[in-house]
Amino acid sequence: MAMTIHVDIVSAEASIYSGLAEFVVVPAEMGEVGIYPRHTPLLTRLKAGSVRIKTPDKAEEVLIYVSSGILEVQPGVITILSDTAIRGQDLDESRAIEAKSQAEEAMRNRTSAMDYAQAQAELAEAIAQLATIQKLRRTTH
Repeated sequence: MAMTIHVDIVSAEASIYSGLAEFVVVPAEMGEVGIYPRHTPLLTRLKAGSVRIKTPDKAEEVLIYVSSGILEVQPGVITILSDTAIRGQDLDESRAIEAKSQAEEAMRNRTSAMDYAQAQAELAEAIAQLATIQKLRRTTH
């Protein structure tokens, strides 16, 4: 049996995932971070994207969308605290496309720098959700 590490993913609303993993790939602020058991301790911020979890004895990876948050790696556990976390299969593509369109429209019709920054953040989240949906499609076909 392969070595494993415990993973907990928690959003503001609920615990989204808790279980063992052979490895985890996380969208850190400065780029993706791959984490295997016995990884050195780490604390970093997350950006919107998909967390990939390779569970023991399963071919398919678990995909979870996270909007932003914090990643903590300790010797026996990975903890991801995210503002929003959604299992890949629970993402709504039509809602993400609509959010993307609204954010693009808000960026075109900005009334202040704050509105523009908010629209940029919403656009990044919508694009990350759509990317997670596309990854999920590729792994299930």
